[in-house]
Amino acid sequence: MPSKPAENSSPRPRGDTSWFVNDRFGMFIHWGLYALPARHEWIKHHEQIPDADYDKYFKHFDPDMYNPDAWAAAASNAGMKYFVITTKHHEGFCLWDSKLTDYKATNTPAGRDLLRPMVDAFRRRNMRVGLYHSLIDWHHPDFVIDDMHSMRNSPDRKKLNAKRVQARYAEYLHGQVREILSQYGKIDILWFDFSYPAGKSGRGADWIGKGREDWKSEALIRLVRELQPQVILDERLDLPDGWDIKTPEQFQPREWVKVDGKPVVWEACQTFSGSWGYHRDEESWKSVDMLVQMLIDTVSKGGNLLLNVGPTGRGEFDRRALERLDGMGEWMRRHARSIYGCTQAPAEFKAPQDCRLTFNPAKKRLYVHLFAWPFQALHLDGKAFVERVEYAQLLNDASEISFRKSLTPQARRGPDRHDTLTLTLPVKKPGVTVPAIELFLK
Repeated sequence: MPSKPAENSSPRPRGDTSWFVNDRFGMFIHWGLYALPARHEWIKHHEQIPDADYDKYFKHFDPDMYNPDAWAAAASNAGMKYFVITTKHHEGFCLWDSKLTDYKATNTPAGRDLLRPMVDAFRRRNMRVGLYHSLIDWHHPDFVIDDMHSMRNSPDRKKLNAKRVQARYAEYLHGQVREILSQYGKIDILWFDFSYPAGKSGRGADWIGKGREDWKSEALIRLVRELQPQVILDERLDLPDGWDIKTPEQFQPREWVKVDGKPVVWEACQTFSGSWGYHRDEESWKSVDMLVQMLIDTVSKGGNLLLNVGPTGRGEFDRRALERLDGMGEWMRRHARSIYGCTQAPAEFKAPQDCRLTFNPAKKRLYVHLFAWPFQALHLDGKAFVERVEYAQLLNDASEISFRKSLTPQARRGPDRHDTLTLTLPVKKPGVTVPAIELFLK
């Protein structure tokens, strides 16, 4: 009997991840006041900008070209099945009409709740809704200035902190989470970001940060589960349990992500470039080829890809983002079934050089994605290929690929003379970003 793929479950998950491990591909959206300076969403931190100076972006935030239906269309056409939007990033600015602060979109020239029409637009495209909410807030008067704060090097740090009460900020944080989980219908994902206690992530014991006690994380999770018990939670509340997914950021794991040696549900969050927010002058943009390969690589290791767009200050996805979304959508239009419902291949199937395998256990189909096109022959080594493949075709056009059982020099000397399945490929690579071969298994 063939071995089963690794289980798609995290230690004691609370939320509903059944749809998540099927859909595999989502859009992250980072949008806030930082779209106006257009040089990184952490600009307030990196340039240590005081509130009084940063306030000019609040006074001029007017996304007059904001069309959430266009955003949803771009995401859906790219093959994305869910989205996650920053309700509030570290700068503290809120996209919705929070009753707990004046620092919100309704008080800018935008003059309206920007979250509601976005949620509605993506739902009209049958996409799942995710909300990101920053634990950090460099604007709130009770958020104690620490070594991650935008005012960390202020000569008045001690004086400013004298009146700050972190527990009051935690009440504010919980209150805003109650708002976003109560006013926008069913929420499928809640992304908290992030904890940074001393002694972790390479930070020394003298480094002043914040962790579970500062956020009242256990009480926060109880609140979330009370309001939206099915919601998927990330792991950034500095708690060993209670989360549903691991979220490696800006790198591709080498294998299925594990915790205590057990595979967990996971999602790689990646950017088109080096910035999450809109960055006008950023030039290190990934190509469509690289992005498609990242999606395939992630699914081949049992994970999801959450790919980020940073809209402009006028409320548009810029040309560079749209070109890449279009390119990924063109590939997904013909190859989606090698992504949706797929996961890591069973262990007995080994990927050839320069290839990635994805597997649909429900349909018993294996997909070989070729990152480099070989000359005519593709050798699939192992008994599993020889004994279980009954038909092969290029996925992009359903054209048949012939195959034969092949003898390798090693096989001639060993007890098993039929250990390789050789596919005969066309000399010319198909005109798609990453060709995929669909193998129907017995």
